[in-house]
Amino acid sequence: MNPAILGILNITADSFSDGGKYLDPAAALAHAHELMASGAHGIDIGAAASNPKSAPVLPEEEVARLAPVVTALVREGVPVSIDTFAPEVQRWALGNGVAWLNDIHGFPESSLYPALAGSPAKLIVMHAVQAEGRATADDVPPGTIFKRILEFFDARLTALTAAGIARDRLIVDPGMGMFLGRHAEASYEVLRRIGELKQAFDLPVLISVSRKSFLRRGRPAAAAGSATLAAELFACWQGADYIRTHDPAALADGLRVWSAVLTGNIKST
Repeated sequence: MNPAILGILNITADSFSDGGKYLDPAAALAHAHELMASGAHGIDIGAAASNPKSAPVLPEEEVARLAPVVTALVREGVPVSIDTFAPEVQRWALGNGVAWLNDIHGFPESSLYPALAGSPAKLIVMHAVQAEGRATADDVPPGTIFKRILEFFDARLTALTAAGIARDRLIVDPGMGMFLGRHAEASYEVLRRIGELKQAFDLPVLISVSRKSFLRRGRPAAAAGSATLAAELFACWQGADYIRTHDPAALADGLRVWSAVLTGNIKST
């Protein structure tokens, strides 16, 4: 198991886990450096929260929050991912040297496809039961969720590749938590079936369960560390190629121990 780890950096006022902590560019950059030093291979930056309780953010405000941080990190050679579903912000990101573009709705805006096709950035194509906007607590039967995911990717990946976007630039993310509806079982169902998802599309899979509500059972986000790590390690065991997490250090440590157990090479721990 050797997944790429993307450290989460929220430059937001109301993210469910750490809203408001990194709005100042200096604080955001310091945290990005901490994430990289603790085991991240890249930084996934969001400037507009997508949880059900978050407030809308105008695209120009997203860019204003992102610009000083992204410019500095790209200049330093840090691989950057931008997490946004606003086409205007996506266009800005493509012109500013990002390594990945991450859309919770899987790039539904076809007018953006020529720009996507002309960029070298990898695209994290995420599934969400919501067609647009932020996550909402939709009542989706857990037994139907995997079929919905397969149908979504079948249609969206076909559209993206037909527009000239190279298939080897695509990464699939089935979504987790409220992006799959309000039932916790939907997320567990998808975790159990990561191998089927990889087999169905033969593409890298990204999993992001970090501190999500289905793991917390009513507890605060800060109390979800052990549950998060358990779910992340299980996802890696199932074949996840990317893990997006708030705590790269815990995941990197867990992966080192797992590797030592499997290989007998305890020097790596």
